[in-house]
Amino acid sequence: MLSDNNPCGSKLLLALPDDTFAVVTQSLMPKDVFNLSVCCRSLYALASSDKVWLTQCELLGVIPHRDLIEWRKGVNSYKSLCRFLFNVQPIIGIWVHQNPELGNVVYVMPGFISVVGCRIIPQELGPLGFEEGPILWSPVFEIIGDVDGSSAFLLHGRERENNYMYPGSIKGVDRNCNVLLLEVEPRQQINGGKLVHSKSFVGSPLEKEFSRKICPSDRGVSKSLRIHGQKSSVPFSRLAFGDRRKLIEIVTSQIRVKVPQLADGLSFPSSETEDLSKLGERRSQVLQMYKHDSDPDDWKADHGSSTDRDPTQSDLGEIREFLDKTTGSSRSQLHRDVYRMHCSKKKSLVGYFRDSFKHIIGKSSSINGSHEHSKSSSSSENNKHAQFQEFLRSGDTIGLTLHASTARLSSYRAWPNMHDSRFALYKLPNQEPTAGQEHAGLWGGTFGWPPGKPSADKPGKALFFLLLSYEESQGQRHLIGTKILEGTHYVLHPNGSAMFIVNTDEPSAEPFPWDCDGDSNVVHLKEVFSGEGIANGYGFRYPGSKPGSLFVFEDGMLVFMWKESRAVLTLQRVNLQHLLRKGERVPPLPPIANFSYLTKSYSNVYAGFSNGSNHASSPRGFFEEGAWEDRVEETSRVVATSNSVSGIRNVLHYDDDPLYPFLAGSIAPKTCVASQASFTWSDLRIALMVG
Repeated sequence: MLSDNNPCGSKLLLALPDDTFAVVTQSLMPKDVFNLSVCCRSLYALASSDKVWLTQCELLGVIPHRDLIEWRKGVNSYKSLCRFLFNVQPIIGIWVHQNPELGNVVYVMPGFISVVGCRIIPQELGPLGFEEGPILWSPVFEIIGDVDGSSAFLLHGRERENNYMYPGSIKGVDRNCNVLLLEVEPRQQINGGKLVHSKSFVGSPLEKEFSRKICPSDRGVSKSLRIHGQKSSVPFSRLAFGDRRKLIEIVTSQIRVKVPQLADGLSFPSSETEDLSKLGERRSQVLQMYKHDSDPDDWKADHGSSTDRDPTQSDLGEIREFLDKTTGSSRSQLHRDVYRMHCSKKKSLVGYFRDSFKHIIGKSSSINGSHEHSKSSSSSENNKHAQFQEFLRSGDTIGLTLHASTARLSSYRAWPNMHDSRFALYKLPNQEPTAGQEHAGLWGGTFGWPPGKPSADKPGKALFFLLLSYEESQGQRHLIGTKILEGTHYVLHPNGSAMFIVNTDEPSAEPFPWDCDGDSNVVHLKEVFSGEGIANGYGFRYPGSKPGSLFVFEDGMLVFMWKESRAVLTLQRVNLQHLLRKGERVPPLPPIANFSYLTKSYSNVYAGFSNGSNHASSPRGFFEEGAWEDRVEETSRVVATSNSVSGIRNVLHYDDDPLYPFLAGSIAPKTCVASQASFTWSDLRIALMVG
């Protein structure tokens, strides 16, 4: 503690003009400025001034200065605004998931005193190109800042032809987070029914104080339960997948709020000169809905007329009562299904060969072995059930949470290896362009030359998004073009594949076959590099590669050309925030699938919901009619349509794909259509080749 009588202490800082003190604090982190303000009363007033915290807001770099001035009008102070920006800064960026294979790209960007998660829909690029043509997107979630800088989390979803919001809380945001987890969390009622909200402690000194006192056995336990001495030994992540999904489904059905017309509008300005008053009105209405201050009629219809209920919470007692009624019958049905599957496996040809092979290597599935395996499976199931019951007993209410955590993830060619049973999104590390890495960042493009020029029989071309990154290997520097979105009807290669890998230390003398672009402008070639582009390999999951060259032009455009097929992929750098501001919003998926789509799919699962809106008649032809009904999904390595009851009705068919004329014979894996009458061994072989 500094003494007010110390001439070398606080008085030295107090003697500085406000502007000079603000410059001095530029070298400090927000937590350092906060610590400085609690040293003494004199420094509190100085370190709490708007000039100091405006500087801190600018240093975070989340939004430009002009937006800070507008956002300040909706909060108590720049200190409150800095609190919000500091908490959401790590979430801003590109988040992905492996499924569906066409691409699942969620870009989190600033809204209006908020950040918004926007999903880029797989689509075709119209004749207007990147500069003028709108891009389709759908809302995934929002994090809105309140007047005091606290955060309100809202998940978006669509059910029964209506748009809903699902209010929740922020469980925690790590500064280097790379995984966004959708979870539910039990909470205790204390002090006369007041709920313990973990979001209230995010980023506060109280949270840091208790985080230092956590023993190893407490890791994974919610902060709110640790702080008040209540310990749940079963975190949500350790529950069985079916139990986790069941809980999220129940909670979202209980807390959902139908979005009023005003709140159903855009959550960010469509242009830099737009009047922000409507966005301010929307934010106020959404926050009222989140706090349940206005008690809207839609909420009364779903949850009764009580006004003292927390809209982010469900009564855990009611959920336990409901699950107790359904658990007995479901578990009995599960035992019957397991027994039936076990019997059918023993009688099947595959089971016969598997047992014979185990017998050869000394692991014969004898009667005793089968009995032990059955006991082990039953014990594991009972243990999972006990953990589920313990989780349900650890609180009075339960609510939806968003957890931005840091996980140890391995990656291959800049694409993270993801868990297939977590409701999660994974952040892509985005390299900034620097000297020697000029091409790092997000690029968009299409196949064919001239770039983005539609043909007479095709109004648009499939839009690709690639994340370009550099990697050192064996003393050589490589540029990797990782595909994160593909706008075809059916996917050609797995999500996260490297469309090309170029050795930037190996120049090429390959000539570019065209002198002009689509507008008859002469193209000026800057440099050429040798590399390899994606090609047919061992089935769908393991593509191969063929030689090619990357052409770099003076105007910044990149073109990769496959040497054998002469197919070209033209790329230009894109600004997603700029594209989304003038984009076209389409309805989201149901809440859980809207956040994390876990089903294997090789077609555009977002197309059907878009066709259901007034965007279906769009002349740009982004989607085909009925795409949702005929979407292709993979279940147990067999590809089938969603409305198939028995057997496979369709298997991936690439002849209609816009890329097929360019890539046939060298890249595109051509498959045939299975018979709709019955499922045959030929169909199975085709499906397994695709998988």
